[in-house]
Amino acid sequence: MAGAREKEAENGEKRHRGPTLDGFLEEEGVLAETQAKAIRTEVIVWQLGEAMRQRGLSKSGLARLMHTSRTQVDRVLDPDNGNVTLETLQRAAAVVGRRVEVQLV
Repeated sequence: MAGAREKEAENGEKRHRGPTLDGFLEEEGVLAETQAKAIRTEVIVWQLGEAMRQRGLSKSGLARLMHTSRTQVDRVLDPDNGNVTLETLQRAAAVVGRRVEVQLV
């Protein structure tokens, strides 16, 4: 399938051509799963932000209580950042009186 999406340039480098990211994910059969993960991440970030607001807790305050930097809290609260670990989310949730639940369905 790589041949359908890539074409070798004259200098031997491969160049991308073909579908959009959504089209590629759909072609690979993982579009719905990928979209669901993105939505779950957005929901978790929103819930964490709401819990912070309810407690009158700023990003700097959350960072202080988590013993981390404000930059790390910014990453935690960024729904587009896929590199936040479950451990970090659990620590942030604990600070605001919540917990993270993970399920296999």
